[in-house]
Amino acid sequence: MEAFTRAAYRVVRCDMRGFGDSELLPGPFSNLDDLEALLGELELDRIALVGASYGGRIALELTLTHPERVWALVLVGSGLRDIDWSEDVTRGFEEEEAVIERGDLEAAVELNLRMWVDGPTRTAADVDPEVRVRVAEMQRRAIEVQLAVADAGPGEEFDPPASTRLGEVACPTLVLVGELDQPDILRVADQIADGIPDARKATIPQTAHVPNMERPDEFNELVLGFLSAARS
Repeated sequence: MEAFTRAAYRVVRCDMRGFGDSELLPGPFSNLDDLEALLGELELDRIALVGASYGGRIALELTLTHPERVWALVLVGSGLRDIDWSEDVTRGFEEEEAVIERGDLEAAVELNLRMWVDGPTRTAADVDPEVRVRVAEMQRRAIEVQLAVADAGPGEEFDPPASTRLGEVACPTLVLVGELDQPDILRVADQIADGIPDARKATIPQTAHVPNMERPDEFNELVLGFLSAARS
């Protein structure tokens, strides 16, 4: 984040429920409502949104809900609610869920790292071990938090889905994706970039689903350059 504060941006990191240190209570909740409430609490009326993976999906939905509040949008390996997952990724989800049900937290974390940090074309030996350690810490924390309150979860709907409303996004948009990410994510990146008018798309080489962590200098250069152009 220091690269962005040095560029004179005020940076706010949203700690979504179920992933970090925000309290997770029983029952359904809305990540979109949480983000709206955070922006209201901080009195932020015009923002640039940067969202990665699941966070990208929420960022896109907030942009569609409150287009007047977002002056720039950056989507990094973003998901969509109605993504048609491949058999390989679906199998990976099922394997991770199965080992969690058996109580093998470390195995679940390793499966997650293999699918998202290593990606489909690399092994653990090809990835910076420090990146794997940091992502493992995040993922382990998320699993522990969500297991502790098993009957909590996102309950919001977004209808019609964002995938059918991409043409409504009017702000400058940058779609970023790691070259070695899952084919499903690469396909969604193309879908989003093709659907949002005048969206710019960039691929960061030699990285999978966490390009901001594997190639931070390239990531920061791309995002800061985009934001500077969008703000001018």
